[in-house]
Amino acid sequence: MRKKTELQVDSKAIKDLTNGNPLILKDTVVMPEASIEEGSLLHLVDKSGGYIATGYYGIQNKGIGWVLTRKEKEQIDVKFFTKKIREAAEKRADFFASEDTTAFRVFNGEGDGIGGLTIDFFNGYYMVSWYSEGIYSFRTDIYEALNAAVNTRGIYEKLRFDTNGQYIDQDDYVSGEKGEFPLIVQENGMNFAVDLNDGAMTGIFLDQRNVRKALRDRYSTDKTVLNTFSYTGAFSVAAALGGASGTTSVDLAKRSLPKTIEQFSVNGIDYESQDIKVMNVFDYFSYAARKGLKFDVVVLDPPSFARTKKMTFSTSKDYPKLLKDALTITNDGGVIIASTNNASFNMKKFKTFIDKAFKDYGARYKILEEHQLPEDFTVPHNFPEFNYLKVVIIQVMN
Repeated sequence: MRKKTELQVDSKAIKDLTNGNPLILKDTVVMPEASIEEGSLLHLVDKSGGYIATGYYGIQNKGIGWVLTRKEKEQIDVKFFTKKIREAAEKRADFFASEDTTAFRVFNGEGDGIGGLTIDFFNGYYMVSWYSEGIYSFRTDIYEALNAAVNTRGIYEKLRFDTNGQYIDQDDYVSGEKGEFPLIVQENGMNFAVDLNDGAMTGIFLDQRNVRKALRDRYSTDKTVLNTFSYTGAFSVAAALGGASGTTSVDLAKRSLPKTIEQFSVNGIDYESQDIKVMNVFDYFSYAARKGLKFDVVVLDPPSFARTKKMTFSTSKDYPKLLKDALTITNDGGVIIASTNNASFNMKKFKTFIDKAFKDYGARYKILEEHQLPEDFTVPHNFPEFNYLKVVIIQVMN
């Protein structure tokens, strides 16, 4: 029997919870003296003992747990999880029916009613990501529910919570047919190679699907494109398929070279005609400036935080400098695709970073497009702060 703990909610937080905010924060509840076990059900009440919601205890960077239901009698069991996953899959019916996209998000955590859990679809295979030990304790019920809700070819998983300070190097296979990797998936007709059993990453970030399409369809023809923090080169592939005259991919990770070559190859692109650099992006900016290199399009999609031997980088502090560095090697009239997945600030704040960078550099700009999470990355209604992705496509107006 799963433990249940009653927690009193601070009066100031009750309205948010009743309005649909799914996140339980430590400073909004009265914590008991005894420790709470990960995965325990939380019976949230007001100071009079009146019922507010039922959640689960699972510590992650956002809080101590998530609301699961606001119906006092509702049981948190296989039937509950099956209903949630089936409803989420039905919302993505158009994606399942698509002939040119075979990779997308089926279940987006709190946006689909279970915070701390995401489920991605890769050409028949499902990748389940667990973001706390608490939600992982429901693993047996959730896998039974997933198999009941959708037809699964095979299931893989990623443990994305802290396991004594390191990611568990484990076989990510769970059940069903074992995949042959790399697995080729399609996204708006583009091919991408993914590996569901290769550590923390798969080879592609699905939340950038619409941005890659925009780059391919509207900003690449006969353009030189620089893709910084390029990971496996997905933006470079989109640019090449869009008719770019040349792409340059820059990433510090040594494995970015073979992975980027692989992505070009599965699209029939001669990787030797593209430039792939394994080096620090900031060093590359200096190198390009010395060589007099300039680009028509620059893609900036850095990690929220990174540390090297020489420096640390944080998007919340250093994005204006990153943009200024990019401006030095962007052609007049060129385009910068500025992106961040840092959830600690919103789109309005992100635009202040852009404005500061251009003012400090002495250049004018025009915003051409804005993007946030695509439609399969559902976010809680009335709580836009969960829409973490911010992308602004900017034209330099020198």
